[in-house]
Amino acid sequence: MRDFHFPGRSPVLATGGMCATSHPLAAKAAVTTLEQGGNAVDAAIAGAVLLGICEPHMTGLGGDAFALIGHAGGDVTAYNGSGRAPAATDAAALRAQGFDAVPANDAAAVTIPGAIEAFCRLSSDHGKLGLDTVLAPAIHYAEAGVPVAPRVAFDWPTAGKALQGHGRTHFLPGGKAPEVGTLFRAPGQADVLRRVAAHGAAGFYEGEVAEDICAALRALGGVHTPEDFAAHRGNYTTPVGGTYGETELLEHPPNGQGATAVLLLNILKHFDIALMDPWGAQRAHIEAEATKLAYDARNRFIADPDHTARLDHMLAPETAERLAALIDPQSAMPSAAPLTEEVHRDTVYITVVDRDRMAVSLIYSLFHGFGSGIASERFGVLMHNRGAGFSLVPGHPNEMAAGKRPMHTIIPGILREGGEVTMPFGVMGGAYQSTGHARFVSNLRDFGLDPQAAIDAPRCFADAGKLKVERGYGEDVRAALAEMGHDVIVPQEAIGGAQAISIRPDGVLEGGSDPRKDGCALGY
Repeated sequence: MRDFHFPGRSPVLATGGMCATSHPLAAKAAVTTLEQGGNAVDAAIAGAVLLGICEPHMTGLGGDAFALIGHAGGDVTAYNGSGRAPAATDAAALRAQGFDAVPANDAAAVTIPGAIEAFCRLSSDHGKLGLDTVLAPAIHYAEAGVPVAPRVAFDWPTAGKALQGHGRTHFLPGGKAPEVGTLFRAPGQADVLRRVAAHGAAGFYEGEVAEDICAALRALGGVHTPEDFAAHRGNYTTPVGGTYGETELLEHPPNGQGATAVLLLNILKHFDIALMDPWGAQRAHIEAEATKLAYDARNRFIADPDHTARLDHMLAPETAERLAALIDPQSAMPSAAPLTEEVHRDTVYITVVDRDRMAVSLIYSLFHGFGSGIASERFGVLMHNRGAGFSLVPGHPNEMAAGKRPMHTIIPGILREGGEVTMPFGVMGGAYQSTGHARFVSNLRDFGLDPQAAIDAPRCFADAGKLKVERGYGEDVRAALAEMGHDVIVPQEAIGGAQAISIRPDGVLEGGSDPRKDGCALGY
């Protein structure tokens, strides 16, 4: 139990159902959907789509999504809602223009957005309510407006630098970033959502909406066609996982980076983490070194599933054992070479558990802040820039190519114990997510923290040659890490954000929501 002398959050407890996410209006929409008779899938979609209005720099209709669905009895279904590069994509043409990485704010970085198709498919296959009911909260707020929340207002000016053309028109009202409490409206997106409610995925991927998006992209040199949009389909996959003590961590397979979190925990098993000071230099150092090794493997192996050949090697216990042996307990090694995607931090995550204990873990993103910065003229659909996650190195498994999916950083997670789903959770923050998953699991299992305390705890992240250490750590810890050879910095922004719901053995739901964001856990 936390010390009530200090500011903080208590876990949220309920029995009927619960949502945890990064904006309270979205959490409320999800819980209301449960109370209306919807299940966890209905509620997660209702909240997620609304997050695109509440946090428009983080996510939106032009983004990608991944979902894990935990069912009574312990089975877990995974859905990959990421899109592919257009049919006319040509990596050689980009190299000929002098690029050694896919330019992030260019039409070339826009793969076909997969989120809307994913929501429609999941609603049809697993939901109880129709899309008209599920999308109603987002349609209402897109028209009526949402008061800009403090964290969103903090992020908007920096992320807004990416906006261009129609993107500036739709997302910089009056030519500037909105202040806290200013109403943000997106009536064009309300129109899109009505079409999706009436016609399903065809309302987005065919007809006027797809044509509006393609026109904006082609005007900026894109090769996207309505045929690329009409051809898009997501797909179900089989989760990958590993164990940490008695806890099983389940993740999406590639093209997501979830296997990196499993590898990281496999490496950490070789150290007595539970005997270390949880917020001391030794644990931070070991985690940083394991991160460097796991991310190096990620950068070399994870790609579109049709091009990933080393997944079994990455998840093998022998691989983790060999990598753990490379860690010097007192000295830092160089970081893994960064990818272009490492700079972003913009993602939303939502988790819902319903009265039947169906559990949804869903993550939904534009990639960089405001994605590519490119929006369609009529409807204001902002396009992500997931193609910036491709490599332009010839022959690399993640090399950009027509019809291929890029490596993704966004990863929903589920914990299972004794064969039963016990906790859907997610940790936002771009490249940090794999490290965040591993740290969250370690906080729970090595140090016995409840979900809220495990989320609140200070974070650090070895990223692009720096060790980012939040202000929650003491100066003595930063000094000790610097002595070990880490290039220690205090990041301008807090590292990531997290949400989780524990399904306790007594049937009570226990939710946690990250104070680094504006959201909350709500139950009924």
